[in-house]
Amino acid sequence: MQWLNCDFHIHTTWSDGSCTLEEVIHLYGEAGFDVIAVTDHVLDTLSYETAMSAGRSPCSIPPELFGDYQAALWEAASLAWTEYGMLLIPGVELTNNTSRYHILSLDNKEFISPDLEVPDIVSEARRQQALTVACHPSVRNHSGEDPSAHLWSNHEEYATMFDAWEVANRDDLFNVVGLKKFNYIANSDFHEPRHLYSWKTLLRCEKNVESVKQAIRSNRQVSLFLFRGGKLR
Repeated sequence: MQWLNCDFHIHTTWSDGSCTLEEVIHLYGEAGFDVIAVTDHVLDTLSYETAMSAGRSPCSIPPELFGDYQAALWEAASLAWTEYGMLLIPGVELTNNTSRYHILSLDNKEFISPDLEVPDIVSEARRQQALTVACHPSVRNHSGEDPSAHLWSNHEEYATMFDAWEVANRDDLFNVVGLKKFNYIANSDFHEPRHLYSWKTLLRCEKNVESVKQAIRSNRQVSLFLFRGGKLR
């Protein structure tokens, strides 16, 4: 088995990212990444309606377009594999700004509502055999806010509920996750090209979706590294 260079938290123009799906594929593919997950935002109803009533874009995927989003990801996955031998895992960031939690769902097959309570989100993801990750569970230097305050405030309850927690997000390290010895991964929370240069995950497993999910769940051969440029392979 080989060590795979991975990033599991990437946003595109489907939500609030500045790059199209194709641009993301070429950016990561040319850098030599092995596995990426595209995880655009699905926003809770109250936050979505508040943005709309204020004349602002909600910057998220509405439920009625979720099928189109997944179809676009499947097509992008084919391009990523054909052009670069890079595995693209379809995903989503379930973004509840009202109750303050953000959760990655990787390899989900159907729409999951971010209006659900955290245990219900995890339960629905498991039904779909998807992987769940607690996003940026502490204060982030790059934003000065804690959008997932609810997750860390209740981390004893949620400790083993998630398949993994982000121990690093972009340039931030969350020591609290490491000290608790939770399963972990590191991600870029990519929104624009400069975010490529950030914390990433190394997994030792086969390059297929099920092996990647199992490697994260077992968390036995996982590491993190700070990518600062160059070609990985």
